[in-house]
Amino acid sequence: MERVVGTVVRGLRTPIFKEGDNISEIVVDSILKASKVEGFSINDKDIVAITESVVARAQGNYATIETISKDVHSKFDDDTIGVIFPILSRNRFAICLRGIAKKAKKIVLMLGYPSDEVGNHLVDIDLLDKKGVNPWTDVLTESEFRNYFGYNKHAFTGIDYIDYYKSIITEYGVECEIIFSNNPKTILNYTASVLACDIHTRARTKRILKENGGKKVFGLDEILTSSIDGSGYNEKYGLLGSNKATEESIKLFPRDCQPVVDSIQARLKEKTGKTVEVMIYGDGAFKDPVGKIWELADPVVSPAYTKGLEGTPNEIKLKYLADNDFADLRGEELKKAISEHIKNKGTNLVGAMEAQGTTPRRLTDLIGSLCDLTSGSGDKGTPVVYIQGYFDNYTK
Repeated sequence: MERVVGTVVRGLRTPIFKEGDNISEIVVDSILKASKVEGFSINDKDIVAITESVVARAQGNYATIETISKDVHSKFDDDTIGVIFPILSRNRFAICLRGIAKKAKKIVLMLGYPSDEVGNHLVDIDLLDKKGVNPWTDVLTESEFRNYFGYNKHAFTGIDYIDYYKSIITEYGVECEIIFSNNPKTILNYTASVLACDIHTRARTKRILKENGGKKVFGLDEILTSSIDGSGYNEKYGLLGSNKATEESIKLFPRDCQPVVDSIQARLKEKTGKTVEVMIYGDGAFKDPVGKIWELADPVVSPAYTKGLEGTPNEIKLKYLADNDFADLRGEELKKAISEHIKNKGTNLVGAMEAQGTTPRRLTDLIGSLCDLTSGSGDKGTPVVYIQGYFDNYTK
C-alpha cells in the first residue's frame, strides 16, 4: 500500500536523569521500549535527539555562585566591572549575575535597548519613535530611561528587569550604575575592565572593546572554562548556555558531547542492525510572534551530532512545480511528472528557482527547532525525541 504519512515525530518518556546515569544505556533502552509498546519499527536514517539538559545533568556539570565569583574575581580583581549586553532572563542570567556581583566593588551594567539580543523587550520600539530616542546613537542613564519610558514589565514574566538586575547586584553591597546603549565602546567611558555577556555577537563585541582601549576584556564564554574547586565547567562555552538549577547554582551547557551521540548510534546499531542518526539539542532558534523572543539563548542549537546530520536540505518546492512547470497537469499525471522531476533533481539546488523558499538552514538547526517544540520546556517528560521519515520526499 502507498505511504500516506511523511515525517513522524515522537516525544519519548524516559526515567528522570540524575548525575552519574549512563545516558547511552537509558536512551537506547527507552527507544527500544517505546518501539515495542507503540508498535513502530526502527529504520535506517531515523533520528534520535536528546535535550542538552539531561546530558549535562547526567554529567553533573553544575557550578555555584561561589565558583563563578572566584573566576570573575581572578580576572578582574577589584576593578569596576562593566557588565554589558546580558540577556533579560531569570533562568539564564540571574544566577550568573549573582556570581559576577558577589566579590565585586562596583558594577556598571550596560543594557541594550529596546530589547536584548534574543528579543526580550525593555520598551516597545514604537515608543522610541514617539519619544524621539535613537537606540543606535543615544546613551541613556537609568533616570533618563525612566523619564522617557517609565516602568515596564516583561510581557511573559511580569518582571521589571532593570530593577531586578539592580537588586541582585546591590544585595551584595555592590555599587551599581545602569546605562543603556547599543554601542560596545560606550562602556569604556566608565571602565576598561569589561565582561561581555552577549551570546551570538560576543566575538564582535570583544574585538571592538580591545581595539578601543579595553584592558581586561572577557566574555561569559571565558568564565568557568575549567573546573574551580571541583565545579563543572565548559571549556568551549563557559557560562553560555547555562540554566538556573537552584537559587545558588547553575547547570552548565554539556561538554564532551560527541562520544555520547556516537555511543548511542553504535548501541542502536548493535541492538537493531540499523544506522540511526543522533544529535543533542538545546534551544531551537525560532521567533515567537507575540513576545518577539528569538528562542536561541544557547550558543549553538546542537553541540554534537552524527555525520549523517551534516549539511543542509536539498529540496524542490512542490507548489512551484505544480504552479509553473506542470500547471497544465492534474491527478495521476501530475503526480508522476513531479515524482520524476524529484528523482532527477540535482545535488545542489542553491539559487534554482524551483528551490526558492525551501529554507536551506543547517539540518541540525531545523531538526533542533522541531525537537525543542516537541519536548517543550516544562513537564511533558519527553527529553528524547524520535523522528522518522525526515529525509523522505514525495517519491518515497
